[in-house]
Amino acid sequence: MNPNTRAGAGRSTPSLTGKKGLIVGIANEQSIAYGCAQVMRELGGAIAVTYMNAKAEPHVRPLADRLGAEIIAPLDVEQPGQMEAVFAQIEQRWGRLDFLLHAIAYAPAADLHGRMVDSSAAGFARAMDISCHSFVRMARLAEPLMKEGGALVTMSYYGAQKVVPNYGIMGPVKAALEATVRYLAAELGPGGIRVHAVSPGPIRTRAASGIGEFEKLLDDTASRAPEHQLVTIADVGAVTALLCSDAARAMTGNVVFVDAGYHVMG
Repeated sequence: MNPNTRAGAGRSTPSLTGKKGLIVGIANEQSIAYGCAQVMRELGGAIAVTYMNAKAEPHVRPLADRLGAEIIAPLDVEQPGQMEAVFAQIEQRWGRLDFLLHAIAYAPAADLHGRMVDSSAAGFARAMDISCHSFVRMARLAEPLMKEGGALVTMSYYGAQKVVPNYGIMGPVKAALEATVRYLAAELGPGGIRVHAVSPGPIRTRAASGIGEFEKLLDDTASRAPEHQLVTIADVGAVTALLCSDAARAMTGNVVFVDAGYHVMG
């Protein structure tokens, strides 16, 4: 498609009315993905929600129902065929996809808590596959469903660009994810598909609880950030929803910080 055919569409007010989106990464009410999904629904978007496995389903399904999710499906990105099944269900139900949120990351505890130089090849590869390459696979499956363009958004962190104590192998993995965003933006841009990484400041989520001395990181961030505060999942959700809307149609390939300005400090 020619992106110029959409000139002037929906620039002034962010809206997702009439748009269909896939949300991957909701684990509980504290999840960044849940905060994003709430704002996306408030802006009129219809959503599909995934849960990792049978153990996670009782925690995620009530939230998906609360959000009015039109599709609720299992998705463990390490299980062959599950991702394809989700996108097949989206194609059958909606026939298209307008936005996608990838908010999953993982590293084995031994590799996350150890020194980078001591990380195992298997642990590093698994962290890269789940946290980074799964986004590539989702983009591949989303592309044919985004015939009129769309937006792909993933979640990064400041540790991709600077060394953050106790962040371990996730720093290099998130750096790869941010580079992936730029390459996908270049490749998919001619089809009107925009790609971004959102980089939130530290938030108390289940995933963050695995980072050593996390409370100290929270205190340091709040004290050093120009706004002297921590961000919330609603803050991240507002920016992510904006990026998925036509109001951000002239933006792609960015790492967008939502961290009360922490990243600008030396």
